[in-house]
Amino acid sequence: MTSEMAIAEIEDGTSSRKSAFAFRTISEVSKELQVPTHVLRFWESKFSSIKPLKRGGGRRYYRPEDLDLLRQIKSLLYDDGYTIKGVQKLLRDQSKEVSERIKTLSPAEILRDPLNKEDLTVSKKHQIEEIVDELEELRDYLRSS
Repeated sequence: MTSEMAIAEIEDGTSSRKSAFAFRTISEVSKELQVPTHVLRFWESKFSSIKPLKRGGGRRYYRPEDLDLLRQIKSLLYDDGYTIKGVQKLLRDQSKEVSERIKTLSPAEILRDPLNKEDLTVSKKHQIEEIVDELEELRDYLRSS
């Protein structure tokens, strides 16, 4: 979320004041993306990579990476004029390309490379940063032994 969006939410009272890492309900996602809940459920059926957690009673909780993907899908469909099949193909191709690029880099290189940072979701970046920190601590420990 950009700072302009955050300011706009605060001004119009729609800010949920949740952490960027917090899970969101379908209602919160619907309001944030300005897309009806039935459309979000439909997209779930068409895009297998959208996998909100489902709790008792079928209540959905969207992860930050789900929200990132939903924003991308909305933009491709509504702003760029893609069809559902076109977005599916684009995401499939994009996923393969990112996978291949990431396989060739170390976690530290992924974090330092600004092009790859854009390909990772916020939570994945956070996980990789934690792993890198832990590995560096282990390296330092082994060197001191």
